[in-house]
Amino acid sequence: MLVTVIAACEIGFWVVLLAGLTARYLLRWRRTGAALLLCVPLVDVVLLTVTVIDLRNGATASFGHGLAAAYIGYSVAFGHSMVRWADERFAHRFAGGPRPTGKPSHGRPRTRYEWREFGKAAIATAVACGILLLMIVLVDDPDRTDQLQGWTARLGAILAIWSLWPITHTLWPSNPKKPRTQNAAKRMH
Repeated sequence: MLVTVIAACEIGFWVVLLAGLTARYLLRWRRTGAALLLCVPLVDVVLLTVTVIDLRNGATASFGHGLAAAYIGYSVAFGHSMVRWADERFAHRFAGGPRPTGKPSHGRPRTRYEWREFGKAAIATAVACGILLLMIVLVDDPDRTDQLQGWTARLGAILAIWSLWPITHTLWPSNPKKPRTQNAAKRMH
């Protein structure tokens, strides 16, 4: 059941976000759009509440409970940048805003970008592990929370793998792609 709630919350995130952006840019209802966008984090509150109530009512922690904690952690850490990403694209498409820039493709800007994203992943891991530990303490029954402890190791492994991107870009920064010249193109044929 909890995995269904997680899927519903993910859908709810995008529905509330789309409603807020539609109100802001298509209908020109600035205050309504802002209010809807402020409601996006409420999706996480709903998921956290359902998860805690389920555990407090005697459920044994399952994969879904750990996934809920991970979802909330990543939503907290990446949610703002996802909203900004969508807002930039809506503003460009429907309100004459500037073209979205996207992520840097090479050099120091790309390295800074990768470290910033890794920092968000570290925050997501910390929030998710904090929620997992909170659930373990609230339930206070090691037999019922064994699954949750395994999630801290999973999240740590994900973070360790994620660290490879900024490390790689730090040690071997990518260079800008050189435009192909006509002579090089002729030699290839």
